[in-house]
Parts: sequence; structure tokens; C-alpha cells
Amino acid sequence: MRDYLQFYIDGQWVDPVGSGAAPAIADVINPATEAVAGRVAMGAAADVDAAVRAAHAAFPAWSRTTRDERVAVLERITAEYLKRHDDVARAITEEMGAPAAIAKNLQAMIGVLHLKTATEVLQTYAFTEDRGANRIVREPIGVCALITPWNWPINQIAAKVCPALATGCTVVLKPSEVAPFSAIVWAEIMDAAGVPAGVFNLVNGDGATVGAAMSAHPLVDMVSFTGSTRAGIEVACAAAPTVKRVTQELGGKSPNILLDDADFAVAVPAGVMALMRNSGQSCNAPSRMLVPAGRMAEAGALAKDAAESVTVGDPQGDVMMGPVVSEVQWNKIQALIARGMAEGATMVTGGTGRPAGLDHGYYVKPTIFTDVTNDMAIAREEIFGPVLVILGYDDVEEAIAIGNDTDYGLAAYIWGKDGDVLRDVASRLRAGQISINGSNADGMMPFGGYKMSGNGREWGDHGFTEYLEIKSVLGFAATKPVAQAG
Repeated sequence: MRDYLQFYIDGQWVDPVGSGAAPAIADVINPATEAVAGRVAMGAAADVDAAVRAAHAAFPAWSRTTRDERVAVLERITAEYLKRHDDVARAITEEMGAPAAIAKNLQAMIGVLHLKTATEVLQTYAFTEDRGANRIVREPIGVCALITPWNWPINQIAAKVCPALATGCTVVLKPSEVAPFSAIVWAEIMDAAGVPAGVFNLVNGDGATVGAAMSAHPLVDMVSFTGSTRAGIEVACAAAPTVKRVTQELGGKSPNILLDDADFAVAVPAGVMALMRNSGQSCNAPSRMLVPAGRMAEAGALAKDAAESVTVGDPQGDVMMGPVVSEVQWNKIQALIARGMAEGATMVTGGTGRPAGLDHGYYVKPTIFTDVTNDMAIAREEIFGPVLVILGYDDVEEAIAIGNDTDYGLAAYIWGKDGDVLRDVASRLRAGQISINGSNADGMMPFGGYKMSGNGREWGDHGFTEYLEIKSVLGFAATKPVAQAG
């Protein structure tokens, strides 16, 4: 049983300030067992205020540190993270159900990727640019409120904290109360690395209380939020009265277009496996597979075989897929599977209920629907589970139209052999990241969405941009005073 009843504020583990009464305590449920795995204290507005004020007080000194000083801090964090890598992985498995191998080799390892990427970018990043006698200066924006989700907990923490610190900002982190364990380990790493007091702070709590207080706080200069589109809208509304910057990485319903010349024997199983990874709980999952209408049966058969090869079970064991994160999420997925059946889609494998042999835990059957039309709920709503829908199209123009016919625009995927066609389709899809023929992720490439998938970009040098203000210094290089306008 993990008990995390303190927050990390101003370089110390402190008891909650609370709201005048005893601080609330929340149970954290292990989704594989449905048992309580630990407890966390739930913060109040007063705790947020203490953390924000600590970050605000630390900002002047931290923002004036040199590039080399910040590189040294990032390198110390990386060294401490590598010592705790297995602890991070175990926490992720316990809090959100990722299979142990995925938690270790992907979920936890991506924290190393972001740390090393931020360090590499920082070493050469151009914080100044001269244009004649004038200079453009990119300066840290200030205190950053970082609100992260449960599905890839360390990925989103590292993708925000690393560039924020690298650019000279100070931060207050609120991880998901559903999966807070790995964030606590991250805070312990920051402390062990000797990050100066107040530069990094952590307050646990829910979105309605802690998230809202962070978003509205007048001393917070920007909010970076990852989560649902619904919650992202609430964050933006809370931040609006103080006109602070808000960046958001929200939901997705990403199309995976298989062109007629694609190798279906490769592309279909690859698309299925990409969706099933992390139990379908990825905002950029290729959840809508588009195939030529005449090849629907072929695609369905290949998808069925791939889905039925996915092993589901105890994430501590040798399985490909663990549970989804919570009872709430399980119930939502079950309802959408039932709705797909009611709407007339063809279910070729999977369905409602738990997989055979699993009588507890929030496990979902890998499910494939064919003959789906883009007006069905399962084609429009973000299911956030291991449910793939396959839609047919008559020609490439229709495939592009269906691909773009969504409120979201986070990612898109294309398979085919004609490079000219692939590049043309990529240029016409309204999404922030396009993957051609299963290309791997790249830590230096920007990640973020169009439309209701959010705004702003993370990863690589583009991730730095969100944490910087731009200042114009006119006459910077002049040898004599420059006349003032007016």
C-alpha cells in the first residue's frame, strides 16, 4: 500500500494546507485487481496558492541561470531518473495497468527520451536573434501550471517539465489523481537531483479543485494541459480572465487510411496492434481504419486475426494488453461497444464483457467493427479503449474527406506504395502529425493537434516555444541613442 499524503512545495515534502478542515484523502485503485493500491492527499486552493507562490519566488533567480547551469540540472535529473527507472515502471503498472514490459520499455523509457531531447535542444537553442541593429529575445514566460493525464503519465509529465525548466521557467505540476504514483516518484527524482527550491512543485488533487485553481491563479503565466477536450475547455475558461497562455493536447479520433496499393497483410495487423497498445488509451491511436469498400471483408478478416492474437491479462505477467484504467472508463467503453452493435456495425470479434477467464479487473475484449459509417457514434466519439472501427471508401478523395470529417485533428496514418500519392494525401489531412507506412515516433518532431485536439506543440525544439515570450529590443546594437517614436 502506497501512502502519499504530502505535496512537494518549495523544495520540501509538506502536509496539505487544506481548506480549513482535514485534507481530503483519495484511494487509488489498481485496475487489474480493483483493490486499493494506495492513497493520496487531495489539495485545495490554499495548497495551489502555496505552490504557485513558491514557483513565483523562485522564478527571478532560475530565469537568470545560464544555459550551462540548466544543462547541468537536466543531466542530474537524467542520472537520478535512470536510477529510479524500474520504480517508475512499477508505479505505472500499478496505477494504470500497463503491462510490465510496456511500462518499463516504453512508458518509463519515454521519460529518458524527453530528458535527453530537452538537454540536446537546450545546448544549441537560439534564445536571441539579431536583425540589423535590433534584437529578438526569447525569454521564459514565468510560472507554468502543468496538468497531466493518466494514460501516459510520465510521457506527459516529462514532455512538459523538461522544456519548462530548460527555458528557465518554474512549474507547479498536478498529475491525474487516478494515476499519481509515478508523479510522486518523479518529484522524488527532482529532489534527489538538487533542483533548486521552488523551481518544481507538485500538488495532487482533482481538476475541479486543484486544476481550476491553478488555471485561474493570477501568478500563473501559462497553463499546459493534456486530457479530454471537455476538460480542456474548462481549463481555457478558467484561465481566460487573467489572459494567460494556454496550450492543450486533447482528444483524437485519428484516421488510418490504407490506400488500395498498400500491403494489407502488413498494414492491417500493424494498425490493429498500434490501437491495442496501451489498451487503446492513447489520444493519437489509429482508431478509424479506412479501406477501399471492395476490400472490407479482407481487411476485417486480417483485423480479426490480429485482434485475437492479443493476449490480455494480469499486467504483471507476459501479456500484450492489461486492463483499462478504471471502472468509469470500462463502463464507457462497454456502452460504446453496445451502441456500435445497435447502430448496425458488424462486430467481427470482441464485444461487451470481460475476456474469457478474467472475472475481475477492468479488462476489455479487443474488439473490431467493420461496415462502419462515419455518422455512427463509434466512428465519431473517442472510445479510448481497444476498439477499432473499419470504414469503407470509394476513392482517395472520399478517403481524405472521411479522414477529415471529425472534430479532432491530432494524428493521421497512411499506408501505400506510391510516394507521390502518399505525400499528397498527407498534405491534405487536417492533423498535427502524419505517419506514413508505420514510421516511428521521433522525439525531435513536434506533437500536437488541429481543431478540437488542441493548440500548441510539444516535443523537441517546438516544445520550447510554448514556454517563451518574445521581446523586441530596438536599437540593441546602436552606438548612439535611438530616437523614441512619437
